[in-house]
Amino acid sequence: MSEEITIETLPLRDELRGKHAYGAPQLQVPVALNTNENPYPPSQALIDDLVQEVAAVAAGLNRYPERDAVALRTALASYVTDQTGVPVTADNVWAANGSNEVLQQLLQAFGGPGRTALGFTPSYSMHPILSAGAQTEFLSCPRDADFRIDEGAALAAVAEHRPDVIFITTPNNPTGDVTPLELVEKIVQAAPGIVIVDEAYMEFSASPSATTLLEKYPTQLVVSRTMSKAFDFAGARLGYFVADPAFVEAVMLVRLPYHLSVLTQAAAIVALEHKEDTLRTVAKLSAERDRVVERLRELGYYVVPSESNFVCFGRFTDPHVVWQQFLDRDVLIRDNGVPGLLRATVGLPEENDAFLSAAQALADTVDMVH
Repeated sequence: MSEEITIETLPLRDELRGKHAYGAPQLQVPVALNTNENPYPPSQALIDDLVQEVAAVAAGLNRYPERDAVALRTALASYVTDQTGVPVTADNVWAANGSNEVLQQLLQAFGGPGRTALGFTPSYSMHPILSAGAQTEFLSCPRDADFRIDEGAALAAVAEHRPDVIFITTPNNPTGDVTPLELVEKIVQAAPGIVIVDEAYMEFSASPSATTLLEKYPTQLVVSRTMSKAFDFAGARLGYFVADPAFVEAVMLVRLPYHLSVLTQAAAIVALEHKEDTLRTVAKLSAERDRVVERLRELGYYVVPSESNFVCFGRFTDPHVVWQQFLDRDVLIRDNGVPGLLRATVGLPEENDAFLSAAQALADTVDMVH
């Protein structure tokens, strides 16, 4: 019998050895609050129109999709214009299979061997993974004790490392706090390369979008967004960025041909046509978030101020032990590896009640750092 083959047996790239695949635990539990999805399903009207549209395009599935997704990008541009107040056209928008593919394409175009990317950590854990995949060295600038970007440290890191790509996630994942637009602008002004502002959760925030800075910094700024969070459309996998048309031309050099399927394009257009129905849930989730934050603080937990659809709380001596204690009570939350903290997605009211009930039961038993 041949020897068992493992990943260590394969001629893997050196920088990938010892790494682990990204992903949250996929466990069957009554209350799953660990992946920041919108808990509300699409409306019945959206579902009906989607079924009708899929039936209409299905006859053409023997053909490749529209390569540049112009109709979808036009619909996205209209949405961004309405949502941010910044007039954009299809030429300013690029779409891909989730915002991760958007970020991957940008790194393929602007990163690469000998180039660097800078992030303010803790932040979205896919940024270093995507950087490694694009053979781009990822550099970390730690956030301050309250998980905000320290202006002095940030500008010093930019000056020292002169990165080709800078990531700013706002609202930040996994902490939920927002980086003021004034600080974003200072980092853009100092940047020698491009700045990607990751706004995956911006619909949950009352703060202004970085798209308001695009006209002023057309050669440096890209704003990445997604339909996976506020749009309750995570299963469709649709992300996009907004930038000067030259950035769209740049990622076309590295994108795979026909990367967005006929079905993905059709589904996303239908979802955008029903944006009023979908975005009504944002106000509900924001109100629930504020309720969860208030109650956690009443119970004695530290909570990072959040303008997203999740809360980051602690500070625990051993977060993973507490994570397991929540799971033992049939509530699945997320251990992102941030020292002392855990993250919980804002769910339906009854799911949030279950989470808060577990938090109350544990409040006097877990070891916390004060």
